[in-house]
Amino acid sequence: MGKKRITKTEEEKGAGAKPEPQVRAPKKKIEVGILYVQSTYNNTKVLVADEKGNALFASSSGALGFKGAKKGTPFAAAKVGETLGEKAKDIGLREVSVVVNGVGAGRESSIRGFTSKGIGITLIKDVTPVPHNGPRPPKPRRV
Repeated sequence: MGKKRITKTEEEKGAGAKPEPQVRAPKKKIEVGILYVQSTYNNTKVLVADEKGNALFASSSGALGFKGAKKGTPFAAAKVGETLGEKAKDIGLREVSVVVNGVGAGRESSIRGFTSKGIGITLIKDVTPVPHNGPRPPKPRRV
């Protein structure tokens, strides 16, 4: 036989029903942040963080629906920058310092897309690793 279910009538539901959820405002109001851009030949990843380095939101060209070789294009990187610029504007971000990593095509265009939403840039820093001497050369060939 199982448990009996008690159902409420429409009148009872209307009295104690919760109001419909409204669009909630963002919790944090942050004015200064850091924009991390990682641009490779195949993809561009962008992350917005606060001054301490805690990640707020991130996106990539693959996450926006670009597939294959299109992910590494400057156009896809600009779209990533624009979407994160919109989100950053919503939480009140006004200035960012940019940290760029990688040698891909989306380095500059992602920053341009981000600043197109009215957010200023205080500093651009390139932290791309550069080899000082490279790998060990191959041994001479024995014939």
